[in-house]
Amino acid sequence: MNKGIYIVISGPSGVGKTTIIEKILPRINAFYSVSATTRKLRPGEVEGEDYYFLSKEEFQKKIEEGEFLEYTIYDNEYYGTPLKPILAKLEQNYHIISEIETNGAKAIKEKYPEALLIYILPPTMNELRHRLANRPEYTQEKIEQRMKISYQELHEVSFYKYKVINDDLEKTVDTIIEIIKKEETSIKK
Repeated sequence: MNKGIYIVISGPSGVGKTTIIEKILPRINAFYSVSATTRKLRPGEVEGEDYYFLSKEEFQKKIEEGEFLEYTIYDNEYYGTPLKPILAKLEQNYHIISEIETNGAKAIKEKYPEALLIYILPPTMNELRHRLANRPEYTQEKIEQRMKISYQELHEVSFYKYKVINDDLEKTVDTIIEIIKKEETSIKK
């Protein structure tokens, strides 16, 4: 029996990961892995669809109980990937797509080496700054924090199998779907 592919999408804040994933999901046999976080709910987000929003105490209890495939602290907030739902869907031959930062992706690759890691790059860092500045919830301080994290992450992306520049959304989505189909073909051989 074939297993699904665990697809990890990473990239700096503001690069378009969420939009890309939303456009990919209807075109392939996949589920979005809902992560848990301690950050605040943003306007338009839905509990259980975008994230599971937990208190730091709840999150730490789940860490102790071994309920995460990986977890990390990013910009002073916890983020984690629930283990059991992912493994169950992969065994049922569904692909799983997770949106995870670089440290989490490294942890996943160590625990699940078959994971397909794709890093989304901005066309330029100036464009990334512009996209962040257009987020109403981001203060100038938050933009600078996210830019600093983005520059740090760019030095760590060599372990990703694929890197895709998001300079044209539809082209980026098509490229990632081609990558997934290529990986499906290599698994079936």
